[in-house]
Amino acid sequence: MSPETAAVPAYLARLAPVLTDVVGPAAAEIDRTGAYPRAALDALGRAGLLGLISAPEVGGSGEGHRAAAAVVQAVAEHCGSTAMVLMMHYAGTAVIEASTSEAAGLADVRERIAAGDYITTLAFSEVGSRSMFWAPMSTATASGGTVTLDAQKSWVTSAGEADGYVWSSKPLAAEGASTIWLMPAGAEGLKVGGPFDGLGLRGNSSSPMSASGVELPASAMLGADGGGFDIMLGVALPYFQVMNSGFSIGTASSATAKTGAHAGATRFEHLDQSMADNPVVRANVARMRIRTDAAEALLLDTLTALETGRADATLRVLEVKAFASETAIEVTDLAMRVCGGAAFRKEVGVERNFRDARAASVMAPTTDTLHEFIGRIACGLPLF
Repeated sequence: MSPETAAVPAYLARLAPVLTDVVGPAAAEIDRTGAYPRAALDALGRAGLLGLISAPEVGGSGEGHRAAAAVVQAVAEHCGSTAMVLMMHYAGTAVIEASTSEAAGLADVRERIAAGDYITTLAFSEVGSRSMFWAPMSTATASGGTVTLDAQKSWVTSAGEADGYVWSSKPLAAEGASTIWLMPAGAEGLKVGGPFDGLGLRGNSSSPMSASGVELPASAMLGADGGGFDIMLGVALPYFQVMNSGFSIGTASSATAKTGAHAGATRFEHLDQSMADNPVVRANVARMRIRTDAAEALLLDTLTALETGRADATLRVLEVKAFASETAIEVTDLAMRVCGGAAFRKEVGVERNFRDARAASVMAPTTDTLHEFIGRIACGLPLF
């Protein structure tokens, strides 16, 4: 069956009008003002897409890695900020869905996510351990049935906007690197740093957060004490890696389409030619398309490896974000070169792709860290 005749998944069919009616039209203004994409999230919720990977028994769609990556990729083609917020919501949801704990209120949270009435995100990266998110420095102290959390989180997407945070700390008492908690947005002692005013992804509300003596019930723990490392690497990381790759591919695809359209529409009147008539221009646009398609092919292979339990699944999960993020940087660099001076005008749109593309390579695990991990596997060394 050809791509043209293949059935469109139901979740992408539901997504299409949200992209054309809400996400796309708001993208430039979100980038200009740094406003959080609340209207887009509301529309995604009404379309049943915030509960995309939530279990059917709580009202979700029960989808997995492939659907999450596809939705994030499609959203990124229209608005990088909205795509990043949605990506982190799905990553947090994956951890919540994987929890077997009897945490108080967890069933209600799962139902609210499925109903599109709850935004979550990961709060892993910290000031003390930077991009090594699997090694939190924050502490958790038990007293009776209460736990006190103290932390300095370096970057949290949807900071101050999410309804709950999937939060990491050192274990209470068990062996292990970390423990995971569900931190409610209104917890006393939870604070958000200054507003985000970044180079790209300007509407994703990514800011530092701190917890100073935040008291939670012990039942707020997700998983076992000391079990956070396994949750991070076994649940959160595969989702994060494939969705982040989808984000990069969507950004690169957007830049490629805009560049091709600009080249076809821009004319050299004195030559009676378009930019696209220049073979150098066409070659550069071809390079953009080839690199974007190669990254997507690796993503699709990674998803197949995950779904079939292939022996190289871990390697593919590590490779795909490194390759896709570098691809997005290379493709958007070419977009700026091909479009020339016009690329610096916001109405062309490629400069926003250029700025947004820079984020993925420095999001933990960074591209440099992934290269270290991949190199260790290639050399027969243990990851840690």
